[in-house]
Amino acid sequence: MSKTIQVRVDDFLKQSADELFNSLGLDTSTAIRIFLTIAIENGGIPFEIKKPNSSLKEAMEDVLNKRNLSKPYKSAQEAVNAMLED
Repeated sequence: MSKTIQVRVDDFLKQSADELFNSLGLDTSTAIRIFLTIAIENGGIPFEIKKPNSSLKEAMEDVLNKRNLSKPYKSAQEAVNAMLED
């Protein structure tokens, strides 16, 4: 026997999830069933969930406040070169 699970999410999250799963050849219901199956097999959520440490919190605040950001780079190689110079 099948049971129905209803979850409330905002429109953007639903649309984004539908588009992502569709691009993978899945519908959202199938993707959720896969998640639940793997969670049961793993005995928990199949990815790490943790609070950000102080360094990550500071970096996130910097991004939100547009502080301590690097300049834009024209290519990945240019960004790598800049990192190697430091």
